[in-house]
Amino acid sequence: MNYSRAQVVATIGPASKEKEIIKQMVAHHMDIVRLNFSWGTYDEHEYYISTVREYAKELNRRIPILQDLSGPRTKTEDGHEIDPNAIKAVTEKDLRDLDFGLKQNVDYIAMSYVGNKNDVLEIKHHIKEMGYKTPVIAKIERKVAVEKADEIIDAADGIMIARGDLGNEVPLEQIPFIQNMIIKKCKAAVKPVITATQMMLSMKDNPTPTRAEVTDVAFAIISGSDAVMLSDETANGKYPVEAVIMMEKIILEAEKYLKINYLNLLK
Repeated sequence: MNYSRAQVVATIGPASKEKEIIKQMVAHHMDIVRLNFSWGTYDEHEYYISTVREYAKELNRRIPILQDLSGPRTKTEDGHEIDPNAIKAVTEKDLRDLDFGLKQNVDYIAMSYVGNKNDVLEIKHHIKEMGYKTPVIAKIERKVAVEKADEIIDAADGIMIARGDLGNEVPLEQIPFIQNMIIKKCKAAVKPVITATQMMLSMKDNPTPTRAEVTDVAFAIISGSDAVMLSDETANGKYPVEAVIMMEKIILEAEKYLKINYLNLLK
């Protein structure tokens, strides 16, 4: 079975909670599980973690768990955004959730609404105080984070380009170029980078993605993304397994393209 170099990150949620669905996602190239702590109970997340690990062991695969902390978010008509009254990026809820996640031995911590390197250093301090060394993935989803990308990349163990919330802070037409810039900076710093949000959002309701979405995923890989992420597609969509399978197909094709071009350069 051929596996891509780049990773498929898939969010587990209400639409993918059944054991058989999780088993199929593990079997069909889901490489990393994201748990979104903006939603759900500890009992639900503990069930997701134990079920993923059960099937990963059964299928002889290693599936890391990414705990995505909610940060200082507030609900809006369209979903959520950063709380304009927030003073710090790390909330009391985050610390409670972090304590839970670390005790569950999650593999990565994703930090929301990072504004500068000090935000990353603060969450790392809390992780160390709790007796762990879990790597921190800083989410770039604020204009100020784009402006301070160099110091955030330096402080974090990896980066997630969270295009959903980023689209609330910068003009939408700038997002492709911000994405490309951050990927290049991560490559130069030898830090892993995840491109995320709305990559194949139409698959929330449809069994196949749009042509534009296929292109989006492919060019994220061609640009140098180490992973691409499914959010609503697998957490709340009708076709979570199909979304994982399709994303892996696109990644493999993009990597084949990169290999062919690399071999041509050597001629």
